[in-house]
Amino acid sequence: MKRMDEIGSGEHVRGPQDAALTLVEYGDFQCPFCARAHAALAAIGEELGKKLGGIRLVYRHLPLEQLHPLAGLAAEAAEAAAAQGRFWDMHDALLERQREVTGEQDLALLAERLDLDTERFRDDLLQRRHRTRVLEDAERAHRDGASGTPSFFINGVRYQGDSDRESLEMALREAARR
Repeated sequence: MKRMDEIGSGEHVRGPQDAALTLVEYGDFQCPFCARAHAALAAIGEELGKKLGGIRLVYRHLPLEQLHPLAGLAAEAAEAAAAQGRFWDMHDALLERQREVTGEQDLALLAERLDLDTERFRDDLLQRRHRTRVLEDAERAHRDGASGTPSFFINGVRYQGDSDRESLEMALREAARR
């Protein structure tokens, strides 16, 4: 069994490998707090990352389908985009256009906007090719103690604060001092 802070070769990682801070996020593409955290982390950006020795983000799926019925399929859409080398583009689009994504047809539109092979993308969703990956991430989340979204771990330590910019920035600065 993998430790929470162990980063596997197939994981979705953004940022320098030798970053001083590793932020693991368990997220749900339909969760409004995840969208807020995404905007906060984008605003914190590279400038703070450079000051702190780099920030590496690892994204893992935790679709809360009982609250957000499209969350599982959105996670699978991100994996279908990943199969075409475009995970982070779809990740960003799903969170930034969250209110516009209300059904499978909207996921296909995002794939088209991202210039993905839409036939392959739709087939991946129809065949549920990436469902296992999403479920494995969710199982790992539960083992790691993440039950809500977003759930963050900073350098292996569970972050209990809010998902707004000020709270996340303060937590990252505090973790860098440790």
